[in-house]
Amino acid sequence: MPNIASILKAEISRVARKEVRAELETLKKASVLHRASIAALRRQVSALEKELRNVAKGSARRAPAQEAEEGDVETGPKRRFSPGRLATHRGKLGLSAASYGKLVGVSGQTIYHWEQGKARPRAAQLERLAAVRDLGRHEVAERLQAD
Repeated sequence: MPNIASILKAEISRVARKEVRAELETLKKASVLHRASIAALRRQVSALEKELRNVAKGSARRAPAQEAEEGDVETGPKRRFSPGRLATHRGKLGLSAASYGKLVGVSGQTIYHWEQGKARPRAAQLERLAAVRDLGRHEVAERLQAD
């Protein structure tokens, strides 16, 4: 009889393992589906955060322009800036960066940074650069001597 008891016990444990394995398979499939949906949601949140940053950045750029329009301030033509053209113009005038900076109202180091493309002039500085661009050699020499 002990033989039947051990056989019965082995059969019960085999059937129990089979049932547990079947339950675990369904749980593993559900877990995989949940992980996939979590990953998709994370990607969606990341994309939405990126879009939000872009929108916030865009609205921050538009805010000063809107304030200028609301203040009835007459804005001139939109100025473009080229580091190479700045360096060429300074070379044509035969000026050092420090003296060119005096004409524009900035330091010589700022002129170097603009020429190298490390920095860009602000709108007011662009207007002053345009004013200096319209001057000839003699007018530039007079202005530098006056300062």
